[in-house]
Amino acid sequence: MRKLLRQSTAAGLEPGTLVHIGEKAVGRPRATVIRYGDGRFEEEHVDLSEGCPTLGTGPGVTWINVIGVGDQQVLEQIGACFDLHGLVLEDIMNTDQRVKVEDFTDYLYIIVKTIEWEPETDEVVSEQVSIVLGPNFVLSLQEAEPDAFASLRERLSSGKARALTMGADYLAYALLDTVVDKCFVALEKIGEEVELMEDEVAEDPSPALLQRIHRLKREMIFLRKATWPVREVVGALERRETPLIGAGIEPYLRDLYDHTIQVIDTIEALRDITSGMLDIYLSSLSNRLNVVMKLLAVIGTVFMPLTFIAGVYGMNFHHMPELRSPWGYPIVLGAMATIAAWMLYAFRRKGWL
Repeated sequence: MRKLLRQSTAAGLEPGTLVHIGEKAVGRPRATVIRYGDGRFEEEHVDLSEGCPTLGTGPGVTWINVIGVGDQQVLEQIGACFDLHGLVLEDIMNTDQRVKVEDFTDYLYIIVKTIEWEPETDEVVSEQVSIVLGPNFVLSLQEAEPDAFASLRERLSSGKARALTMGADYLAYALLDTVVDKCFVALEKIGEEVELMEDEVAEDPSPALLQRIHRLKREMIFLRKATWPVREVVGALERRETPLIGAGIEPYLRDLYDHTIQVIDTIEALRDITSGMLDIYLSSLSNRLNVVMKLLAVIGTVFMPLTFIAGVYGMNFHHMPELRSPWGYPIVLGAMATIAAWMLYAFRRKGWL
């Protein structure tokens, strides 16, 4: 079960105060610096305790990927190197921020949520990713391992990625596209679980299945909250209201916008299916209860005349018909068996059994 983050930790503090709010924590933040452009590609791992990573000289793009945002000293150092606003640093350390994009003239600050399916716990896990887009650099900051952009880094190192011939705005697009693509993978796993639950809810509705349905509904609410604002972020970038986004990136942003809409539509469809499964679960329980009640009603109806006969002949009167007849007992049992068999036959013909 996902826990609410302790926002009260930062309550009453001065705006811009750096306080780490999040569930994931790592040791010393580490950084990977990639510089490319004009046919060159450089990659190095930087110890942030020794100072800020430097940007490449000349034309090209520098990508600084930082993993670990819980160290206040390191974040202050990064903020000083890239001249980041104090409120930006505060949002980076507070990993419960909403998805958004903010224009600080010299750079864009973007917050998105990565969505991944955890196979060990069968739950959706999320991580906040902060992206700072500058004229010739991109700074990405993640909460913890594993690296959400490992696949993009591998494409860059292979020398076949389109980003190697594009600017920093395309690299920011590629990071956002990676985040959206991870949503498709998670939604595919959730869709498989939904299909299995649909079969179970009609065949064997159990209390454990009800708990799984409620958990899945909570996951859908969380996914909707994490993905819907991405559409607004991509739409704002597509409008190119800042010189940091070039005209050549517009077709890619349109494609990313379409992918975002597709993710949202899939989440809405899964939400509807999950809500429908809850209705089916309740209907299945009601139907099972009706079957049991019908069976009990049939049994009670069959035994009503038999109980009447047994009650009549159970009265303690000396002068009763067939009371002393040697064939009285088998005759009464035969009559009772005949009445029960006739009633069962009548119920079956009417389709009640």
